[in-house]
Amino acid sequence: MNVVLYARFSSENQTENSIDGQLRECEIYCERNGMTVVKTYIDRALSAKSDRRPDFQNLIRDSEKRLFEAVVVWKLDRFSRNRYDSAYYKRILRRNGVKVLSATEPISDDATGILLESMLEGYAEFFSAELSEKVKRGMTENALKCKYNGGGLAIGYHIDSDKHFQIDEATAPIIREAFRRYADGGTVVEVTNWLVARGLKGARGKPFSKNNVTNMLKNRIYIGEYRHGEHIIPGGVPTIIDEALFNRVQERFAKNKRMPTHFKAEDEYVLTGKLFCGKCGSMLIGESGKSRAGNIHRYYKCSTAKRRQGCSLKAVKKQWIEDFVIAEAMKTLESDKVLGKIADAVLEQQSKENSVVPLLKRQLVETEKQIDNMVSAIAQGVVTPSTKQKLNNLEREKEDLGIKLLQEKMSHGLLTREHIMFFLHKFRDADITQREVRVRLIDCFVNAVYVYDGGKVVVTLNYKDGAKPVSADEIETAFGSTMHMVGEPAAP
Repeated sequence: MNVVLYARFSSENQTENSIDGQLRECEIYCERNGMTVVKTYIDRALSAKSDRRPDFQNLIRDSEKRLFEAVVVWKLDRFSRNRYDSAYYKRILRRNGVKVLSATEPISDDATGILLESMLEGYAEFFSAELSEKVKRGMTENALKCKYNGGGLAIGYHIDSDKHFQIDEATAPIIREAFRRYADGGTVVEVTNWLVARGLKGARGKPFSKNNVTNMLKNRIYIGEYRHGEHIIPGGVPTIIDEALFNRVQERFAKNKRMPTHFKAEDEYVLTGKLFCGKCGSMLIGESGKSRAGNIHRYYKCSTAKRRQGCSLKAVKKQWIEDFVIAEAMKTLESDKVLGKIADAVLEQQSKENSVVPLLKRQLVETEKQIDNMVSAIAQGVVTPSTKQKLNNLEREKEDLGIKLLQEKMSHGLLTREHIMFFLHKFRDADITQREVRVRLIDCFVNAVYVYDGGKVVVTLNYKDGAKPVSADEIETAFGSTMHMVGEPAAP
Protein backbone atom coordinates (compact mmCIF):
# COMPACT_ATOMS: atom_id res chain seq x y z
CA MET A 1 0.00 0.00 0.00
CA ASN A 2 1.32 3.43 -0.96
CA VAL A 3 0.60 6.01 1.73
CA VAL A 4 1.37 9.64 2.58
CA LEU A 5 2.06 11.09 6.02
CA TYR A 6 0.39 14.21 7.40
CA ALA A 7 1.76 16.02 10.47
CA ARG A 8 0.71 19.27 12.14
CA PHE A 9 1.30 21.37 15.21
CA SER A 10 -0.84 24.34 16.22
CA SER A 11 0.66 26.39 19.05
CA GLU A 12 3.80 28.19 20.04
CA ASN A 13 4.33 25.58 22.77
CA GLN A 14 4.84 22.96 20.06
CA THR A 15 7.81 23.01 17.67
CA GLU A 16 9.56 21.05 14.96
CA ASN A 17 10.30 18.44 17.66
CA SER A 18 6.57 17.75 17.73
CA ILE A 19 6.58 17.23 13.95
CA ASP A 20 9.63 14.95 14.16
CA GLY A 21 7.96 12.84 16.86
CA GLN A 22 4.75 12.50 14.87
CA LEU A 23 6.56 11.49 11.69
CA ARG A 24 8.78 9.00 13.53
CA GLU A 25 5.79 7.14 14.98
CA CYS A 26 3.97 7.25 11.63
CA GLU A 27 7.03 5.80 9.86
CA ILE A 28 7.33 2.99 12.44
CA TYR A 29 3.62 2.23 11.95
CA CYS A 30 4.05 2.10 8.16
CA GLU A 31 7.12 -0.11 8.37
CA ARG A 32 5.34 -2.51 10.74
CA ASN A 33 2.37 -2.77 8.36
CA GLY A 34 4.33 -3.03 5.11
CA MET A 35 3.31 0.40 3.81
CA THR A 36 5.39 2.52 1.43
CA VAL A 37 5.56 6.25 2.21
CA VAL A 38 5.51 8.24 -1.05
CA LYS A 39 5.17 11.77 0.31
CA THR A 40 4.95 13.81 3.53
CA TYR A 41 2.71 16.83 4.16
CA ILE A 42 3.37 19.20 7.08
CA ASP A 43 1.46 22.23 8.41
CA ARG A 44 3.22 24.30 11.06
CA ALA A 45 1.52 26.45 13.72
CA LEU A 46 -1.94 25.91 12.19
CA SER A 47 -5.05 24.75 14.06
CA ALA A 48 -7.07 21.73 12.87
CA LYS A 49 -10.28 23.59 13.76
CA SER A 50 -9.95 25.21 10.34
CA ASP A 51 -9.37 23.63 6.92
CA ARG A 52 -7.30 26.62 5.80
CA ARG A 53 -4.03 24.69 5.95
CA PRO A 54 -1.85 24.82 2.80
CA ASP A 55 -0.34 21.33 2.89
CA PHE A 56 -3.64 19.82 4.04
CA GLN A 57 -5.33 21.26 0.93
CA ASN A 58 -2.42 20.06 -1.24
CA LEU A 59 -2.97 16.57 0.19
CA ILE A 60 -6.68 16.64 -0.69
CA ARG A 61 -5.92 17.81 -4.25
CA ASP A 62 -3.17 15.22 -4.72
CA SER A 63 -5.55 12.43 -3.71
CA GLU A 64 -7.30 12.93 -7.06
CA LYS A 65 -4.15 11.64 -8.80
CA ARG A 66 -4.71 8.27 -7.07
CA LEU A 67 -0.99 7.83 -6.32
CA PHE A 68 -1.62 6.73 -2.73
CA GLU A 69 -4.27 4.71 -0.89
CA ALA A 70 -4.12 6.08 2.66
CA VAL A 71 -3.20 9.10 4.77
CA VAL A 72 -1.36 8.16 7.98
CA VAL A 73 -1.53 10.59 10.92
CA TRP A 74 -0.11 10.36 14.44
CA LYS A 75 -3.60 10.84 15.92
CA LEU A 76 -6.92 11.56 14.25
CA ASP A 77 -7.02 15.07 15.72
CA ARG A 78 -4.01 15.92 13.52
CA PHE A 79 -6.36 15.51 10.52
CA SER A 80 -9.18 17.69 11.85
CA ARG A 81 -10.81 18.88 15.08
CA ASN A 82 -13.92 20.06 13.27
CA ARG A 83 -16.67 17.46 12.89
CA TYR A 84 -18.02 18.87 9.65
CA ASP A 85 -14.63 19.42 7.98
CA SER A 86 -13.62 15.89 8.93
CA ALA A 87 -16.76 14.37 7.37
CA TYR A 88 -16.46 16.52 4.24
CA TYR A 89 -12.79 15.82 3.49
CA LYS A 90 -12.94 12.14 4.42
CA ARG A 91 -15.80 11.88 1.95
CA ILE A 92 -13.61 13.40 -0.80
CA LEU A 93 -10.75 11.06 0.07
CA ARG A 94 -13.04 8.02 0.02
CA ARG A 95 -14.22 8.97 -3.47
CA ASN A 96 -10.57 9.01 -4.52
CA GLY A 97 -9.93 5.61 -2.93
CA VAL A 98 -8.05 6.99 0.08
CA LYS A 99 -8.66 6.31 3.79
CA VAL A 100 -7.33 7.99 6.94
CA LEU A 101 -5.32 5.84 9.38
CA SER A 102 -4.08 6.66 12.89
CA ALA A 103 -0.63 5.37 13.86
CA THR A 104 -1.34 5.41 17.61
CA GLU A 105 -5.07 4.76 17.97
CA PRO A 106 -5.86 1.08 17.28
CA ILE A 107 -9.45 1.58 16.13
CA SER A 108 -10.79 -0.93 13.63
CA ASP A 109 -12.60 0.27 10.53
CA ASP A 110 -15.66 -1.92 11.05
CA ALA A 111 -18.98 -0.93 12.62
CA THR A 112 -17.85 -1.54 16.21
CA GLY A 113 -14.78 0.59 15.62
CA ILE A 114 -16.96 3.50 14.57
CA LEU A 115 -19.15 3.09 17.62
CA LEU A 116 -16.15 2.75 19.95
CA GLU A 117 -14.58 5.90 18.50
CA SER A 118 -17.84 7.81 18.89
CA MET A 119 -18.32 6.64 22.47
CA LEU A 120 -14.77 7.49 23.49
CA GLU A 121 -15.27 10.95 22.01
CA GLY A 122 -18.50 11.14 23.98
CA TYR A 123 -16.75 10.31 27.24
CA ALA A 124 -14.01 12.82 26.45
CA GLU A 125 -16.66 15.45 25.88
CA PHE A 126 -18.34 14.46 29.16
CA PHE A 127 -15.11 14.87 31.15
CA SER A 128 -14.43 18.15 29.37
CA ALA A 129 -17.90 19.40 30.29
CA GLU A 130 -17.41 18.26 33.88
CA LEU A 131 -14.11 20.16 34.06
CA SER A 132 -15.82 23.19 32.58
CA GLU A 133 -18.47 23.03 35.29
CA LYS A 134 -15.79 22.93 38.00
CA VAL A 135 -14.06 25.95 36.48
CA LYS A 136 -17.40 27.72 36.24
CA ARG A 137 -18.09 27.04 39.92
CA GLY A 138 -14.73 28.54 40.85
CA MET A 139 -15.38 31.61 38.73
CA THR A 140 -18.82 31.97 40.28
CA GLU A 141 -17.26 31.98 43.75
CA ASN A 142 -14.85 34.69 42.60
CA ALA A 143 -17.72 36.69 41.14
CA LEU A 144 -19.70 36.57 44.40
CA LYS A 145 -16.63 38.05 46.09
CA CYS A 146 -16.18 40.67 43.30
CA LYS A 147 -12.82 39.22 42.31
CA TYR A 148 -11.13 39.48 38.92
CA ASN A 149 -11.94 36.47 36.75
CA GLY A 150 -9.54 37.07 33.87
CA GLY A 151 -10.09 38.65 30.49
CA GLY A 152 -9.58 42.27 29.48
CA LEU A 153 -8.98 44.66 32.35
CA ALA A 154 -10.60 48.09 32.12
CA ILE A 155 -8.11 50.93 31.85
CA GLY A 156 -7.96 52.81 35.16
CA TYR A 157 -7.78 49.70 37.36
CA HIS A 158 -5.17 47.21 38.52
CA ILE A 159 -5.59 43.91 40.37
CA ASP A 160 -4.12 43.36 43.83
CA SER A 161 -2.71 40.11 45.25
CA ASP A 162 -6.19 39.01 46.40
CA LYS A 163 -7.61 39.47 42.86
CA HIS A 164 -9.63 42.52 43.88
CA PHE A 165 -9.97 45.65 41.71
CA GLN A 166 -8.02 48.73 42.79
CA ILE A 167 -7.88 52.19 41.18
CA ASP A 168 -4.75 52.89 39.13
CA GLU A 169 -3.95 56.45 40.12
CA ALA A 170 -1.79 56.95 37.02
CA THR A 171 -4.55 56.32 34.46
CA ALA A 172 -7.81 56.94 36.37
CA PRO A 173 -7.57 60.80 36.02
CA ILE A 174 -7.24 60.43 32.22
CA ILE A 175 -10.38 58.27 32.14
CA ARG A 176 -12.30 60.90 34.13
CA GLU A 177 -11.20 63.63 31.73
CA ALA A 178 -12.26 61.53 28.71
CA PHE A 179 -15.77 61.16 30.17
CA ARG A 180 -15.99 64.90 30.86
CA ARG A 181 -14.86 65.80 27.33
CA TYR A 182 -17.53 63.65 25.69
CA ALA A 183 -20.26 64.77 28.13
CA ASP A 184 -19.41 68.40 27.33
CA GLY A 185 -19.96 67.94 23.60
CA GLY A 186 -16.82 66.33 22.26
CA THR A 187 -17.06 63.57 19.65
CA VAL A 188 -15.78 60.02 19.99
CA VAL A 189 -13.11 60.81 17.38
CA GLU A 190 -11.94 63.86 19.34
CA VAL A 191 -11.76 61.90 22.59
CA THR A 192 -9.89 59.11 20.81
CA ASN A 193 -7.32 61.52 19.38
CA TRP A 194 -6.90 63.13 22.79
CA LEU A 195 -6.19 59.75 24.42
CA VAL A 196 -3.79 58.69 21.67
CA ALA A 197 -1.92 61.99 21.99
CA ARG A 198 -1.31 61.20 25.64
CA GLY A 199 0.09 57.80 24.82
CA LEU A 200 -2.68 55.82 26.53
CA LYS A 201 -2.95 52.30 25.12
CA GLY A 202 -5.52 49.55 25.38
CA ALA A 203 -5.23 46.27 27.26
CA ARG A 204 -3.34 44.65 24.36
CA GLY A 205 -0.80 47.45 24.12
CA LYS A 206 -2.30 49.02 21.00
CA PRO A 207 -3.33 52.69 20.66
CA PHE A 208 -6.98 53.47 21.40
CA SER A 209 -9.46 53.19 18.53
CA LYS A 210 -12.98 54.63 18.17
CA ASN A 211 -14.48 51.27 19.19
CA ASN A 212 -12.25 51.11 22.27
CA VAL A 213 -13.37 54.56 23.35
CA THR A 214 -17.07 53.86 22.70
CA ASN A 215 -16.90 50.69 24.80
CA MET A 216 -15.00 52.51 27.53
CA LEU A 217 -17.57 55.33 27.74
CA LYS A 218 -20.38 52.77 28.10
CA ASN A 219 -18.62 50.53 30.63
CA ARG A 220 -20.55 50.51 33.91
CA ILE A 221 -17.53 49.27 35.84
CA TYR A 222 -16.47 52.92 36.13
CA ILE A 223 -19.50 53.66 38.36
CA GLY A 224 -18.50 50.73 40.60
CA GLU A 225 -20.67 47.99 39.04
CA TYR A 226 -19.09 44.53 39.07
CA ARG A 227 -20.23 42.24 36.25
CA HIS A 228 -19.44 38.64 35.46
CA GLY A 229 -21.96 36.68 33.43
CA GLU A 230 -25.31 36.94 35.17
CA HIS A 231 -23.73 38.28 38.35
CA ILE A 232 -24.17 42.08 38.67
CA ILE A 233 -23.08 43.65 41.95
CA PRO A 234 -23.42 47.45 42.40
CA GLY A 235 -20.59 48.86 44.45
CA GLY A 236 -18.43 45.79 43.96
CA VAL A 237 -15.63 47.81 42.34
CA PRO A 238 -14.05 51.14 43.40
CA THR A 239 -15.75 54.07 41.60
CA ILE A 240 -13.84 56.20 39.10
CA ILE A 241 -16.77 58.09 37.48
CA ASP A 242 -19.68 59.51 39.45
CA GLU A 243 -23.12 58.40 38.32
CA ALA A 244 -24.28 61.86 37.23
CA LEU A 245 -21.39 62.22 34.75
CA PHE A 246 -21.86 58.65 33.50
CA ASN A 247 -25.58 59.31 32.85
CA ARG A 248 -24.79 62.49 30.91
CA VAL A 249 -22.50 60.48 28.64
CA GLN A 250 -25.17 57.80 28.05
CA GLU A 251 -27.74 60.50 27.20
CA ARG A 252 -25.43 61.84 24.51
CA PHE A 253 -25.00 58.35 23.07
CA ALA A 254 -28.78 57.92 23.03
CA LYS A 255 -29.23 61.09 20.98
CA ASN A 256 -26.61 60.00 18.44
CA LYS A 257 -27.80 56.44 18.28
CA ARG A 258 -28.43 54.90 14.91
CA MET A 259 -30.67 51.95 14.17
CA PRO A 260 -28.63 48.79 14.69
CA THR A 261 -28.16 46.13 12.05
CA HIS A 262 -30.20 43.02 12.73
CA PHE A 263 -28.43 39.71 12.34
CA LYS A 264 -30.31 36.46 11.93
CA ALA A 265 -28.48 33.55 13.52
CA GLU A 266 -28.70 30.32 11.53
CA ASP A 267 -29.61 27.04 13.20
CA GLU A 268 -27.00 24.30 13.19
CA TYR A 269 -27.52 21.78 10.40
CA VAL A 270 -26.84 18.59 12.39
CA LEU A 271 -27.00 16.20 9.40
CA THR A 272 -24.10 17.87 7.61
CA GLY A 273 -21.68 15.18 6.46
CA LYS A 274 -24.30 12.42 6.80
CA LEU A 275 -26.95 13.51 4.28
CA PHE A 276 -26.55 12.63 0.59
CA CYS A 277 -28.43 12.95 -2.68
CA GLY A 278 -29.96 9.69 -3.93
CA LYS A 279 -29.66 10.87 -7.54
CA CYS A 280 -26.02 11.93 -7.83
CA GLY A 281 -24.49 10.94 -4.47
CA SER A 282 -23.40 14.48 -3.58
CA MET A 283 -23.57 15.83 -0.04
CA LEU A 284 -26.60 17.92 0.94
CA ILE A 285 -25.77 21.27 2.52
CA GLY A 286 -27.76 23.70 4.64
CA GLU A 287 -29.65 26.54 2.95
CA SER A 288 -32.14 29.16 4.05
CA GLY A 289 -34.49 31.59 2.35
CA LYS A 290 -37.12 34.17 3.17
CA SER A 291 -40.72 33.96 1.95
CA ARG A 292 -42.76 36.93 0.73
CA ALA A 293 -44.34 37.05 4.18
CA GLY A 294 -40.89 37.49 5.72
CA ASN A 295 -40.66 34.00 7.25
CA ILE A 296 -37.31 32.17 7.26
CA HIS A 297 -37.35 28.67 5.72
CA ARG A 298 -34.43 26.32 6.31
CA TYR A 299 -33.69 23.23 4.28
CA TYR A 300 -30.99 20.95 2.88
CA LYS A 301 -30.08 21.16 -0.79
CA CYS A 302 -27.96 18.92 -3.03
CA SER A 303 -24.58 20.66 -3.55
CA THR A 304 -24.57 19.62 -7.23
CA ALA A 305 -28.08 20.99 -7.75
CA LYS A 306 -27.06 24.20 -5.97
CA ARG A 307 -24.23 24.68 -8.48
CA ARG A 308 -26.68 23.93 -11.34
CA GLN A 309 -24.52 21.08 -12.61
CA GLY A 310 -27.21 18.66 -13.71
CA CYS A 311 -28.90 17.29 -10.57
CA SER A 312 -32.60 18.07 -10.15
CA LEU A 313 -33.21 16.82 -6.59
CA LYS A 314 -35.55 19.17 -4.78
CA ALA A 315 -34.58 20.68 -1.44
CA VAL A 316 -35.91 18.98 1.68
CA LYS A 317 -37.16 20.75 4.80
CA LYS A 318 -34.53 20.87 7.54
CA GLN A 319 -36.75 20.30 10.57
CA TRP A 320 -38.63 17.41 8.99
CA ILE A 321 -35.63 15.42 7.75
CA GLU A 322 -33.73 15.91 11.01
CA ASP A 323 -36.72 14.78 13.09
CA PHE A 324 -37.24 11.78 10.80
CA VAL A 325 -33.60 10.62 11.06
CA ILE A 326 -33.55 11.15 14.85
CA ALA A 327 -36.69 9.02 15.17
CA GLU A 328 -35.12 6.22 13.12
CA ALA A 329 -31.94 6.34 15.23
CA MET A 330 -33.98 6.23 18.44
CA LYS A 331 -35.61 2.99 17.28
CA THR A 332 -32.16 1.39 17.66
CA LEU A 333 -32.29 2.06 21.37
CA GLU A 334 -35.74 0.58 22.00
CA SER A 335 -34.53 -3.04 22.21
CA ASP A 336 -32.48 -4.18 25.21
CA LYS A 337 -31.32 -7.11 23.09
CA VAL A 338 -29.88 -4.77 20.48
CA LEU A 339 -28.18 -2.65 23.13
CA GLY A 340 -26.65 -5.78 24.64
CA LYS A 341 -25.24 -6.82 21.27
CA ILE A 342 -23.75 -3.37 20.77
CA ALA A 343 -22.13 -3.47 24.20
CA ASP A 344 -20.69 -6.95 23.57
CA ALA A 345 -19.27 -5.85 20.21
CA VAL A 346 -17.57 -2.84 21.75
CA LEU A 347 -16.10 -4.94 24.58
CA GLU A 348 -14.78 -7.43 22.04
CA GLN A 349 -13.14 -4.62 20.09
CA GLN A 350 -11.54 -3.27 23.28
CA SER A 351 -10.18 -6.70 24.21
CA LYS A 352 -8.03 -6.88 21.05
CA GLU A 353 -4.31 -6.60 21.67
CA ASN A 354 -3.01 -3.07 21.96
CA SER A 355 -0.08 -2.73 19.55
CA VAL A 356 0.86 0.76 20.76
CA VAL A 357 2.02 -0.18 24.29
CA PRO A 358 4.75 -2.65 23.11
CA LEU A 359 5.97 -0.07 20.60
CA LEU A 360 6.21 2.66 23.23
CA LYS A 361 8.00 0.32 25.62
CA ARG A 362 10.56 -0.56 22.96
CA GLN A 363 11.12 3.09 22.12
CA LEU A 364 11.54 3.89 25.82
CA VAL A 365 14.16 1.13 26.25
CA GLU A 366 16.08 2.35 23.18
CA THR A 367 16.03 5.94 24.45
CA GLU A 368 17.27 4.89 27.89
CA LYS A 369 20.13 2.95 26.23
CA GLN A 370 21.12 6.05 24.26
CA ILE A 371 21.11 8.13 27.46
CA ASP A 372 23.29 5.54 29.25
CA ASN A 373 25.73 5.48 26.33
CA MET A 374 25.88 9.27 26.30
CA VAL A 375 26.53 9.43 30.05
CA SER A 376 29.28 6.79 29.74
CA ALA A 377 30.92 8.75 26.93
CA ILE A 378 30.87 11.93 29.03
CA ALA A 379 32.40 10.04 31.97
CA GLN A 380 35.24 8.92 29.68
CA GLY A 381 35.88 12.49 28.54
CA VAL A 382 34.30 12.17 25.09
CA VAL A 383 32.52 15.51 24.92
CA THR A 384 31.57 17.63 21.89
CA PRO A 385 29.83 21.04 21.70
CA SER A 386 26.53 19.30 20.90
CA THR A 387 26.74 16.62 23.60
CA LYS A 388 24.74 18.55 26.20
CA GLN A 389 22.01 19.44 23.69
CA LYS A 390 21.70 15.82 22.54
CA LEU A 391 21.47 14.61 26.13
CA ASN A 392 18.77 17.18 26.94
CA ASN A 393 16.81 16.11 23.85
CA LEU A 394 17.02 12.46 24.88
CA GLU A 395 15.86 13.26 28.41
CA ARG A 396 12.84 15.14 27.02
CA GLU A 397 12.09 12.27 24.65
CA LYS A 398 12.24 9.80 27.55
CA GLU A 399 9.81 11.93 29.56
CA ASP A 400 7.41 12.23 26.61
CA LEU A 401 7.48 8.48 25.99
CA GLY A 402 6.78 7.80 29.67
CA ILE A 403 3.74 10.08 29.57
CA LYS A 404 2.44 8.50 26.35
CA LEU A 405 2.89 5.02 27.79
CA LEU A 406 0.94 5.94 30.91
CA GLN A 407 -1.83 7.59 28.88
CA GLU A 408 -2.12 4.55 26.60
CA LYS A 409 -2.36 2.15 29.54
CA MET A 410 -5.02 4.32 31.17
CA SER A 411 -7.11 4.69 28.03
CA HIS A 412 -7.04 1.07 26.88
CA GLY A 413 -9.88 -0.90 28.37
CA LEU A 414 -11.41 2.19 29.96
CA LEU A 415 -15.00 1.17 29.24
CA THR A 416 -16.72 -1.67 31.10
CA ARG A 417 -19.99 -3.25 29.99
CA GLU A 418 -21.76 -1.22 32.68
CA HIS A 419 -20.20 1.98 31.27
CA ILE A 420 -21.38 1.14 27.78
CA MET A 421 -24.92 0.18 28.81
CA PHE A 422 -25.18 3.31 30.97
CA PHE A 423 -24.06 5.41 27.98
CA LEU A 424 -26.63 3.78 25.66
CA HIS A 425 -29.47 4.03 28.20
CA LYS A 426 -28.71 7.72 28.70
CA PHE A 427 -29.36 8.14 25.00
CA ARG A 428 -32.67 6.32 25.34
CA ASP A 429 -33.83 8.67 28.10
CA ALA A 430 -32.32 11.84 26.63
CA ASP A 431 -34.36 14.83 25.49
CA ILE A 432 -34.07 14.66 21.70
CA THR A 433 -35.23 18.26 21.36
CA GLN A 434 -31.84 19.35 22.77
CA ARG A 435 -29.26 20.18 20.10
CA GLU A 436 -26.37 18.44 21.91
CA VAL A 437 -28.36 15.21 22.21
CA ARG A 438 -29.34 15.28 18.53
CA VAL A 439 -25.75 15.84 17.44
CA ARG A 440 -24.41 13.01 19.62
CA LEU A 441 -27.14 10.59 18.53
CA ILE A 442 -26.46 11.23 14.85
CA ASP A 443 -22.67 11.02 15.30
CA CYS A 444 -22.85 7.68 17.11
CA PHE A 445 -25.53 5.79 15.22
CA VAL A 446 -26.22 7.31 11.80
CA ASN A 447 -23.99 6.07 8.99
CA ALA A 448 -25.56 7.85 6.01
CA VAL A 449 -28.94 9.19 4.90
CA TYR A 450 -30.00 9.22 1.23
CA VAL A 451 -32.84 11.44 0.03
CA TYR A 452 -34.79 10.93 -3.20
CA ASP A 453 -37.49 12.94 -4.94
CA GLY A 454 -41.00 12.22 -3.77
CA GLY A 455 -40.07 12.00 -0.09
CA LYS A 456 -38.19 8.69 -0.32
CA VAL A 457 -35.52 8.36 2.37
CA VAL A 458 -33.07 5.59 3.30
CA VAL A 459 -31.34 5.74 6.68
CA THR A 460 -28.34 3.43 7.32
CA LEU A 461 -27.06 2.93 10.86
CA ASN A 462 -23.48 2.32 12.03
CA TYR A 463 -24.17 -0.70 14.21
CA LYS A 464 -25.62 -2.56 11.26
CA ASP A 465 -24.17 -1.40 7.97
CA GLY A 466 -20.44 -1.07 8.48
CA ALA A 467 -17.80 1.62 8.53
CA LYS A 468 -18.05 3.53 5.28
CA PRO A 469 -21.18 5.38 4.09
CA VAL A 470 -23.34 3.18 1.92
CA SER A 471 -23.28 4.46 -1.68
CA ALA A 472 -26.25 5.54 -3.78
CA ASP A 473 -25.60 2.63 -6.17
CA GLU A 474 -25.73 0.14 -3.29
CA ILE A 475 -29.04 1.62 -2.14
CA GLU A 476 -30.48 1.31 -5.64
CA THR A 477 -29.28 -2.29 -5.93
CA ALA A 478 -30.76 -3.23 -2.56
CA PHE A 479 -34.12 -1.46 -2.82
CA GLY A 480 -34.72 -0.71 -6.48
CA SER A 481 -38.08 1.03 -6.83
CA THR A 482 -39.54 -0.46 -3.64
CA MET A 483 -38.33 2.24 -1.23
CA HIS A 484 -40.97 3.39 1.22
CA MET A 485 -42.61 6.74 0.51
CA VAL A 486 -42.60 8.76 3.72
CA GLY A 487 -44.81 11.48 2.31
CA GLU A 488 -43.04 14.74 3.21
CA PRO A 489 -43.32 17.48 0.59
CA ALA A 490 -40.07 19.10 -0.53
CA ALA A 491 -39.16 22.60 0.63
CA PRO A 492 -40.45 25.49 -1.46
